[in-house]
This record gives sequence, C-alpha cells and structure tokens, in this order.
Amino acid sequence: MTASFEVRWAGVAESDLLGIIAHIAEDSVDTALEILKLETAPQRGRIVPELQSQGITLYRELIINPWRLMYKIEGNVVYVVSVIDGRRNVEDVLLSRLIK
Repeated sequence: MTASFEVRWAGVAESDLLGIIAHIAEDSVDTALEILKLETAPQRGRIVPELQSQGITLYRELIINPWRLMYKIEGNVVYVVSVIDGRRNVEDVLLSRLIK
C-alpha cells in the first residue's frame, strides 16, 4: 500500500501559484497530475541543486516545465514553499525572499 502524504502550501507558494494559474490552466490535466503526485511519492523530486551546492539538502523540487515547485518533507506532510519560473535565476529569487 502506498503511503499518503498531506500537502500544505506556504503563503508565498500560494501567491506564486496564483500568479501562474493561467499558464498552468493551459497545461491543465498533466500539470495537475504532476502536483497531485506529491501526495503519494514526494521523495521522487530531486534535491534543489542551487541549495545542495550550499550544503542545504532539505528541499526538493518537481520540474513542471517551465515551473520549479519546491517543497520539503516532514514526516507525512509535504510543505510546498515556492513555485518559481525556471527561466529566472532561482538563486536571486530565493535570496530576494529571504531578505523581505
């Protein structure tokens, strides 16, 4: 039996999602299915390379082109922390959020 995870969205991740909802709607079913996989297989996401190079391995991501959905797993809860346009400089986006 597959384990089930609860998925929670951080406020900033919800804002990210609202900002790109029109683009996601164009891909609709495939994109939604990718996001829903977080409920059953969150470990399949890769560790965020920009963070891993700094020794931070807590955060994973799903690539849903061109979006990068970043999250962390704590117990049976998946916390979505950010949805970033992968065409942007991810390090700059993350840094700007830290200093807000």
